[in-house]
Amino acid sequence: MSRRSRNSRAWRYVWGGIRRDADARALEEWSYDRLDYSDSDSEADFSAVMVPPVPSAVPVTGESFCGCDSQAETNYNPRLRGFHQVKDCHCGEEDQEFDWFWDASSRSTATLLSCDNRKVNFHSEYSCGTAAIRGSKELAEGQHFWEIKMTSPVYGTDMMVGIGTSDVNLDKFRHTFCSLLGKDTDSWGLSYTGLLHHKGDKTNFSSRFGQGSIIGVHLDTWHGTLTFFKNRKCIGVAATELHNKRFYPMACSTAAKSSMKVIRSCSAPTSLLYLCCARLRQLLPDCIDTLDVLPLPPGLRQLLHNKLGWVLSLNNGSTEETPDGPEPALPDPPLPGPLSSESDSEEGCTSDLEACQRKRCRWT
Repeated sequence: MSRRSRNSRAWRYVWGGIRRDADARALEEWSYDRLDYSDSDSEADFSAVMVPPVPSAVPVTGESFCGCDSQAETNYNPRLRGFHQVKDCHCGEEDQEFDWFWDASSRSTATLLSCDNRKVNFHSEYSCGTAAIRGSKELAEGQHFWEIKMTSPVYGTDMMVGIGTSDVNLDKFRHTFCSLLGKDTDSWGLSYTGLLHHKGDKTNFSSRFGQGSIIGVHLDTWHGTLTFFKNRKCIGVAATELHNKRFYPMACSTAAKSSMKVIRSCSAPTSLLYLCCARLRQLLPDCIDTLDVLPLPPGLRQLLHNKLGWVLSLNNGSTEETPDGPEPALPDPPLPGPLSSESDSEEGCTSDLEACQRKRCRWT
């Protein structure tokens, strides 16, 4: 074989290798683009907010309510952009009656219900937009508290928990990745990124939450306040002046194969019994459960546990700080929560319901 033939053959071999590498890179980039689309990529304007953006395909970790082994088994492969499914964790869940469930007739088409309509699965195969769901009960007058547990990896453009009126269109953004709750005046939503959304505005509100986190929501229609909890610790008051309005519990997600589960939903009238339990909780803020330290007859203890156990176990202690500093200043609700000073303690919030509403007791 001549030198010229050997050189030509060697050149073809090298050029073929370069082309194969280029084709492989192009295929890889095309695959990433496809997976980005399926796993719900980030919004274009998300980088403008003050909180550092979370990579859309990387789940949030380290915010679980518990530390059990099942939460540590999540295995994320950044090249394949997929997750190994972990076994169900039942930490924080108790056998109890539920005041409402997810509504099978008020949900996006990209949702699937299980666990007696308490667990909602979003985008069971792939995601091409935002799916949302509404609770089965309209929250009218009284005290309403519920907890939602993140039962899947938390990632994507947004996964949110909050409230909204019946005017919120659940299917409006089924082909668009967005933060659905809080895009209008009819809803409020807490994002897993720690941002509070309302009227299209975003506010730093808390640290991020991830798989295994328990997000509590307290809607007080008598005082007109909306308060969020994370892992049963108070985050802060998200909204005020919500009197005479009717809301539904809501949740939404853009992430493929994501899920949330209602682990508590209870309501109570704003009665003297509720106000007394809230006041007891103020006086014993460091107890995990106020009923554990009160010398009560067994029958009364069981009655309070069944009807208002959530009030007596809420942790309204020191609120967490946001990534950029202390929690933003918000109007202070009168109840529940410890009093702001000794003078407040002397005056009290016990004269009557109107006095309690006027009183400004700080959640500190």
